[in-house]
Amino acid sequence: MSRNEWNVSKEAMKIGQAMTAGILLEVACEPSPGLVSPNSMGAHRDMNMMSFLLSSAAISPYFSLFAQMGRDWDEKEPLLEALRPQGINAEKEFLALTDQVNTQRGILFLGGIVAAAAGMAGKTGDITVKRICEKVAVICEGIVSRELESVQPNGKNTNGEKLFMEHRLEGIRGEVERGLPSVRKVGYPVFRQAMEQGMGLNDSMVHTLLHLFTCVEDTTVASRLGPEGLEKCREASLAVIDKKGMMTEEGRQAVSSMNTYFIEENISPGGCADLLAVVVALYLMEEHPMELRNLLK
Repeated sequence: MSRNEWNVSKEAMKIGQAMTAGILLEVACEPSPGLVSPNSMGAHRDMNMMSFLLSSAAISPYFSLFAQMGRDWDEKEPLLEALRPQGINAEKEFLALTDQVNTQRGILFLGGIVAAAAGMAGKTGDITVKRICEKVAVICEGIVSRELESVQPNGKNTNGEKLFMEHRLEGIRGEVERGLPSVRKVGYPVFRQAMEQGMGLNDSMVHTLLHLFTCVEDTTVASRLGPEGLEKCREASLAVIDKKGMMTEEGRQAVSSMNTYFIEENISPGGCADLLAVVVALYLMEEHPMELRNLLK
């Protein structure tokens, strides 16, 4: 299916816009420990905010297509398999703009599934976090068994496959198969409460990121440092949360120090960043008001 053959509804376009907004806002917030942000490359040497913006522009139209595919799904074939060819096309487009550096593969996979799930939920007008996450689980039913438990050791195993074989880490596949528990139970409630309390959009995102660090099986971290890296990430996050995170001056200073620590330790929680983008996108899909005071804080 080429772009000029896409037949995307207004409803699907709104879902795609929300997903793109979540991605752009995530990379714009700071300080985001170990991650690319406006003034930092994080624990990376081959990407910055400019490359993220380029790749985001490349994949943005596809989220509306994924949403439309969710709306149109007739259950004759697994939706996840139907999404894959367009996901591959989107990947080729963003890699061409980043000189083959992987800036967005994770959020393309996760965001594509979430957009399709939102499209499914939208058919009954029930675009809520609960309903969308339920549809994510439907789309990804059995993915851990199919893609991880059945894998055989060989020289071509991906990082995710190796981590499952060596440490039984399910990563994002486990998240989507279970309907995004880190989003439903941690990320979204923390973000919504922070926004309702007037913390401001930037600080609400950073505050949410800290909480995601404590509960997400982030294979981006584990692929660099193993389970020990995950434990370092969790311990550092809990120490900052104990200082009330972005709610206090002491906590804010601790987040800044945490960023320096993550860069020194080569910790880059890209999986948590992708989940934060989803949290923000879902907040927008539910059409919560984005007040000016929250945008300018």
